[in-house]
Amino acid sequence: MVQTILPFELEPKRAVRMPDKLRAMLPQPMQEACAQNEYLADYLQQLPMQTIGIPAYYPKLSRSLSDLKERNLIYPIKDNLFVHIYPDPSGARDHYISIEPTTVCSVDAVMPQVDERLLAWAENIGRIEDREEKQRLLLQLVMNICTTEPPPANARPSRNDPIYISPQQFIAVSYRVLRDKIGLGVLQPLLLDPYIEDISCSGTGHIFVEHKIFRSVESSIYFESLDDVDAFAVWLGEWVKSPVTVRNPLVDAVLPDGSRINIVYGREISKRGSNFTIRKFSGTPTSVMELVEYGTLDYLMAAYLSLMLEEGMNLFVVGATASGKTTTLNAITTFIKPDAKIVTIEDTPEVYVPHANWVQETTRHTGAANKGGDVGMFELLRAALRQRPDRIIVGEIRAQEAVVAFQAMQTGHGVMSTFHAASVEKLIQRLTGDPINIPKTYIDNLNLAIIQSAVRLGDGRPARRILSINEIIGYDPPTDSFAYLEAFRWNPTTDTFEFPGYMNSYLLEQVIAIKRGISPLRRKEIYTELKRRAKILEKLRTEKGVTDFDALFQILAEARRQKLL
Repeated sequence: MVQTILPFELEPKRAVRMPDKLRAMLPQPMQEACAQNEYLADYLQQLPMQTIGIPAYYPKLSRSLSDLKERNLIYPIKDNLFVHIYPDPSGARDHYISIEPTTVCSVDAVMPQVDERLLAWAENIGRIEDREEKQRLLLQLVMNICTTEPPPANARPSRNDPIYISPQQFIAVSYRVLRDKIGLGVLQPLLLDPYIEDISCSGTGHIFVEHKIFRSVESSIYFESLDDVDAFAVWLGEWVKSPVTVRNPLVDAVLPDGSRINIVYGREISKRGSNFTIRKFSGTPTSVMELVEYGTLDYLMAAYLSLMLEEGMNLFVVGATASGKTTTLNAITTFIKPDAKIVTIEDTPEVYVPHANWVQETTRHTGAANKGGDVGMFELLRAALRQRPDRIIVGEIRAQEAVVAFQAMQTGHGVMSTFHAASVEKLIQRLTGDPINIPKTYIDNLNLAIIQSAVRLGDGRPARRILSINEIIGYDPPTDSFAYLEAFRWNPTTDTFEFPGYMNSYLLEQVIAIKRGISPLRRKEIYTELKRRAKILEKLRTEKGVTDFDALFQILAEARRQKLL
């Protein structure tokens, strides 16, 4: 059984509603939130404020909050829920508490009765596909099953009588029914939090959360035994319609919101019991402006990439797992010409482009029993060449699909992808070695390699940085060596970006300048255009406040229409 274990003791005998004196001590925005959501007030009333103090309230989080020495704060998420980042006095790992109507008001005793009565309607509920319609039916059923009106003192109880519960419990039961019947149960609040990147269960114990701002935190969701984890893993597999069994213990699936889930079932292959990981789909992608704000790159690098993508250059974003490759790949798609036809090919949908003419394709795996029905990256990429795309984006190149990708580059199709490697040398080594085996003479079809990494800054803070942007120039057969130029590089000492390619860039001078009709004698003028673009992007952020992904794309599209870019 899944439990919720808070880092403090609840006192059920406390007053039902928050005293006015305590409410007056809260920040004004939190008072307003409590007025609209009484369960938040009930939760705050239980907090040991004499020990941790009054939590701060943030309607929206900013990256600067990662610098807080002691984190004690509450913020809202979707569906009128809240999150409390609760400080750990030992400093080991802060606590992540989902504040729900059921956090303080337990309905574990009454839920079996409610579920038993809902069984009579299981067939009707199951037939409904529309989420909102199903939600309306469930809420109506809860109203029929439960009542907040106490029965008359002399009434004879009957099995068909509505279940009497308090108004507080009624809200909690309604929430619990929707959460468990439509949502992902105890994990649902974590999926509703836009600041979460990963949800990880390593077996028994607490579920851990990778937070965009507060990094690794410990949730209040707890599995006491191996049997509890196994049962939850089986339920998860059934929920995503990819059942896990002893014969099929590994499942990869996609949740309705686009998040990826991986389940490992059983103690034979996982000694700490079943485990699962959910990699959250972030919805609207992070924009280039936000990446500049985070320090991943600067405006000059963004302007450079805009020129490259506008003129159809091929590029790979290269780095280790969780280095931010896909985030960067998504962000720079706003620089692709708005009238381009784009085909994306992925195992699980993570790439998002703002263009109207976008064909989104994903692989299909039918399992061992029906291998003939599988459609892999190789087949999709080969088919994409017949669709006349201007740009092909591959979620991640791993093996033989690289051959087709390089064939696409040779035939004039722009290709973008992510790739696992730590440097340009390792990238080329993997591409030209087994099992990919790209001919060395083909490598210069790849114009750019963006090397990205998760780093630790001088003050100890974790961050993601583009370590370098490299121009691939070509292969020299006599020396069996590759030539590439480091156009930009990150200086870890100052946490700034250097531009060694200034007045020395092969792609800017020999390719981009020519494509833009600049005479070879005046090719250095391309650097003036580069600086102009960087200033335009900076002004959009500092003067116009543009940060949204889609808004940036629309502004850039309009600027191109008016020939300002």
